[in-house]
Amino acid sequence: MQFRQQALAKLQSPEELDLPVRFARPQGWLVLSVTLIAMAAASVWAVGGSVTSTVSAPAVLTHGQGSYLLQSPVSGQVTAVLARPGQRLAADAPVLKVRTAKGETVVRTVDAGRVSALAATVGQIIATGANVASVEKVAHAGDPLYATVYVPAENAAAIPAHASVDLTVQSVPTQQYGVLHGEVKSVDRSAQSAQTIGAFLGDSALGEQFTEDGRPVAVTVRLATSKSTKSGYAWSSADGPPFELTSMTLASGSIRLADQRPVDWLLP
Repeated sequence: MQFRQQALAKLQSPEELDLPVRFARPQGWLVLSVTLIAMAAASVWAVGGSVTSTVSAPAVLTHGQGSYLLQSPVSGQVTAVLARPGQRLAADAPVLKVRTAKGETVVRTVDAGRVSALAATVGQIIATGANVASVEKVAHAGDPLYATVYVPAENAAAIPAHASVDLTVQSVPTQQYGVLHGEVKSVDRSAQSAQTIGAFLGDSALGEQFTEDGRPVAVTVRLATSKSTKSGYAWSSADGPPFELTSMTLASGSIRLADQRPVDWLLP
């Protein structure tokens, strides 16, 4: 009770009513000012600023028309292989000879191109419809390479026209020679199946590989050229690798997506 009476007496005493009341220390005002400035700067950046993001996806270097799988129209035993890997053939050129019950049949190319792989050997028994060769559609020897990047379908809408692309080529040491530069030429808005990809690349295994996580969208990338490099293409290093690039080389593409304002993330 004694302490309670002393407290009441102190409250009733007017002896300190004339002293000024301190609402905040100077350090408090400083902290408040800095906080308000930071919030104002963040608001301006959220409305007027932009954030750059990229999407990475597997890629492969090809010529623009892709490839096709040459299939045998008959079943029988291969008696001769008339083409070799890397050889350029005209349309309707002979590739194999197959002995059937009705005689010998020649398997011919469907379109002109370069033989990228042969899947048949002399003496092999093949069935009707068997894949015997992969032929890349190359109209001229100097046709440029493109990169096809297989991007997740949900990212396709965010890829702007002519977006910059960096390609890490599997056969090129990145630390020594850097990455290959390019820009988006076109975006196929329809999702690709394993069969579609395999037919375009002439390799069903790649079709399965690129669709392991779902059906992607094919993004065609035009490679930047350079007269000062051995490969003929522009790299992040001055010279690039001391050898030429070949089609069907695997790579990984990093595509720059459309810039976004931070405030867009908060709006429905």
